[in-house]
Amino acid sequence: MLRSLLPCFVLFGLAAGPSFADMPIKSLPNIDATAYSLVDFDTGKVLAAKNSVQELPMASLTQLMTAYVVFEELAAGKLKLDEPVTISEHAWRQGGSRTFVQVGSRVPVRSLLLGMIVQSGNDATVALAERVAGTEKAFVRLMNATAKRLGLADTHYMDSTGLPVPGHFTTARDLSLLTIALIRDFPQYYHWFSVKQFEYNRIMQRNSNGLLVNDPGVDGLKTGHTDAAGYCVVASAKRNGMRLVSVVLGGETFSGRVTSSAALLNYGFTFYATRLLARADTPLATATVWKAQSPSVGVGIARDLYVTVPRSGIASLETSVTLQPRLMAPLSPNSTVGRLVVTDQGKEVATVPLYPLTADAAGGWWQNLVDTVKLSFP
Repeated sequence: MLRSLLPCFVLFGLAAGPSFADMPIKSLPNIDATAYSLVDFDTGKVLAAKNSVQELPMASLTQLMTAYVVFEELAAGKLKLDEPVTISEHAWRQGGSRTFVQVGSRVPVRSLLLGMIVQSGNDATVALAERVAGTEKAFVRLMNATAKRLGLADTHYMDSTGLPVPGHFTTARDLSLLTIALIRDFPQYYHWFSVKQFEYNRIMQRNSNGLLVNDPGVDGLKTGHTDAAGYCVVASAKRNGMRLVSVVLGGETFSGRVTSSAALLNYGFTFYATRLLARADTPLATATVWKAQSPSVGVGIARDLYVTVPRSGIASLETSVTLQPRLMAPLSPNSTVGRLVVTDQGKEVATVPLYPLTADAAGGWWQNLVDTVKLSFP
C-alpha cells in the first residue's frame, strides 16, 4: 500500500532540483572555522562536520539560549511583550555590544529582545535575565538546566551574554540542537532573527549577519565575536521546503564566517534532499487483531517521517511495513504493532515504530472463544 505513495514524493524531489539530481557529492570547499556543523532541520541528519564536539567559547551565540528561556516565559504567559522592564545598574554597565538602554529607564520586553537578537546588546540581555529570574546568576542556572533538558551534553553557561569567562563553552553540535529547538518550539517568535536593523535611543544598528542580505533563503539566526571565540555564526535557511542549520565557530575573519556559512548551506542544498515520506496519524496499513471488538485496525506513525539522502538517492527510496504476528486485544494507541522501514538500494536509512490509530478493546466471551479456536489451527 505504502509503496504506491512513493512516486509522488520522488516527483517532487526531482522538480525541486533537476539539475542536481544526478550530481555526485563533492568535498566541501575550505571552511574558515575551528569547528562547524551542517544539519538538516527535519531529520537531524549531519551533512558535514568538523570538530563538532570540541568545547569552544561561543561569544554572543550564548544569547540563543537566553532567547530560548525568555521565549518559554512568553509562551507560558509569565511575561508579556509590552511589559516594561526597569534597567538595573548591573545591566546598564555591561561591556561589549550594547543597545544603549539607560539605567532606571523602563523598556518593553519586545525592545529588549530586538536589542539582544539584532544588536547583540549585552545590556538588553542582562535586563531580560534579571526580569525572568531576579538576578543574572539565577538566570544562568535556568540556562544550564534548559541545556541539560534539551540534550546539550557539552555546553555550560557562566553568564547570559557570552562575555569571556572561564567555564563558559559549547560545541557546534550543541548549537545545532539548540537552534533546531528554537525554530521548532517557538515558531511564533522566530521571525525576530531575520530583522536586519533595529533602532533604540535614536541609535540605529544593523544586524551583523550578512547572510540575511546575501541569501534570500536565510532567515536567521545570530553572529558572535570575541578575541577568545573568534568569528562565529549560526544560520538557518529554507529552500524548496528543505531547512538546514549551519554552525561556524572560531572563524578568523568577519567576512570569512559569512562565506563559510554560505558554503556549507549551498553544499547541503546542492547535494542533499529531504522529503516527507509519511504523515503522522495517517493509515499506512491495516492490522488484524485477535480477540478484539474490531477485527482490524489502521496503523500509522506518531510523527511525520522525513528522510534526508543524497539527491541521487531520492528515486531509489523504498518503504515497507512489517506487522507483528498475531496481535491480541486490547490494543491502545501506545501499543507498538510493527515498524515502517525506509531503504535506499537495499540499505536501511530509517526505521520507525507503528501504532494503532485507534484503541481496540477486548471482545466479549464469544469472540474470545471463536478466536481461540481459530488460533489453535496452524
